[in-house]
Amino acid sequence: MATQILAPLPGIFYRKPSPDQPPFVADGGHVVAGQTIGLVEAMKSFFPIEAEIGGTITYHVADGDPVDADQVVAEIG
Repeated sequence: MATQILAPLPGIFYRKPSPDQPPFVADGGHVVAGQTIGLVEAMKSFFPIEAEIGGTITYHVADGDPVDADQVVAEIG
């Protein structure tokens, strides 16, 4: 069963640390527990989202998409 990763607050979801850098992890890539998988920008502050477990990640939102609090941004299976 896949583990869902939820947005901690409403804002804009980013898969990259900055526009000119590669994504934290590619869709379908392997992550380890504690690894940053994205950021949520809210009120000009950036909040990291970390994987709770290791496995293969599948994103549910695109880079730059708005998200709501508790929205599923990715799953790890």
